[in-house]
Amino acid sequence: MAVVWIDGNLHEADDAGIPVSDHGLVCGDGAFETLVVVDGKPFAVTRHLHRLVRTARGMGLPEPDIEIIRKGIDELVVRNALGTAKIRITYTAGNAGLGSHRPPQLKPRTVMATEPIAREATTTRLALAPWPRNERGVLAGLKTTSYAENVIALAWASERGASEVLFANTLGNLCEGSGSNIFIVHNGAILTPPLSAGCLAGVTRDLVIEGVGAREEDIPLTMLTDPLVTEMFVTSTLRMVQGVAILDQRHFDDAPGPITAKIQRYFADLMAEQLDP
Repeated sequence: MAVVWIDGNLHEADDAGIPVSDHGLVCGDGAFETLVVVDGKPFAVTRHLHRLVRTARGMGLPEPDIEIIRKGIDELVVRNALGTAKIRITYTAGNAGLGSHRPPQLKPRTVMATEPIAREATTTRLALAPWPRNERGVLAGLKTTSYAENVIALAWASERGASEVLFANTLGNLCEGSGSNIFIVHNGAILTPPLSAGCLAGVTRDLVIEGVGAREEDIPLTMLTDPLVTEMFVTSTLRMVQGVAILDQRHFDDAPGPITAKIQRYFADLMAEQLDP
């Protein structure tokens, strides 16, 4: 039976419980991170924990104790004998009643659970959502548990044969996927939307930008049909670097293209060589 971690204590998963007044359950009032464990070794833990702190700050929540969480991650890896898996860290406002208002004194709750994963395919299919991301919204760029928008949009994309949905923002520029960042190869240059477009600062996104010199700039939707765009790929903790074979009616027949394949190799080598890049 799997073991979960709640506020510093380990519990059998089937016996663990969260109060019905937890604000993460009631309002989606919380932050989260998902990190990957490969061959029993968690990857990029420091980057994930620092982003958890940034999201908590952005939501007005007390900062989580990342050193306690780091120790909890190690405990989960050992107790669950993790090989290739994901660890989900959920940090909520704690017991705050059944309404939207937070009480003056909060006692946040941290929950960590694990789940085995399979390696994602090297390519995927995307569908462009009919709904925009609000790049000026209060939650823009934060990794919060208020995820219903993504759930609905991803279900819509799945009905159309896609594994991921792609959002534009209110200005008509590319933003992000439901749980991924988007890159295009335009005339040989690797481009990705800037954070000002409303996208999340993905851990894998940042590592790709730092490692291969991708350029951040606004990408209008009109570029999606530009013949100079020869490749697209998405990045995330679980997808890692995944080529785009189809976006709506556009096909990239050689996906993953040569630049995407090179970045996939770079990222695989990075994961093999550095646990905490």
